[in-house]
Amino acid sequence: MRGIRRSSYDEPVSDTPPELERLRSSIDNIDAALVHLLAERFKATQQVGQLKARVGMPPADPNREERQIARLRSLADDAGLDPQFAEKFITFVIAEVIRHHEAIAQGGE
Repeated sequence: MRGIRRSSYDEPVSDTPPELERLRSSIDNIDAALVHLLAERFKATQQVGQLKARVGMPPADPNREERQIARLRSLADDAGLDPQFAEKFITFVIAEVIRHHEAIAQGGE
């Protein structure tokens, strides 16, 4: 096994430095929080999609999307995150939301 050595008692002993384990644990916690936040966001956007379908609005709102992209780019810049990365991320999320809204408008989801 790579990265694992055996002790004299034949129990695995990790070669991973404790600092790396701590950092990885922190990353794992952040990833879990991101997943939960995305789930909450999609619950809200599902409600938006249902409302849009009920009142006859189109699934996409290009003006809103442009504002959201600009807003996220600015937030990313303020946070020290690459604004281009933030734009790619929110563009991906928006595309998925629109897909859901289209399905709702067609009587699905």
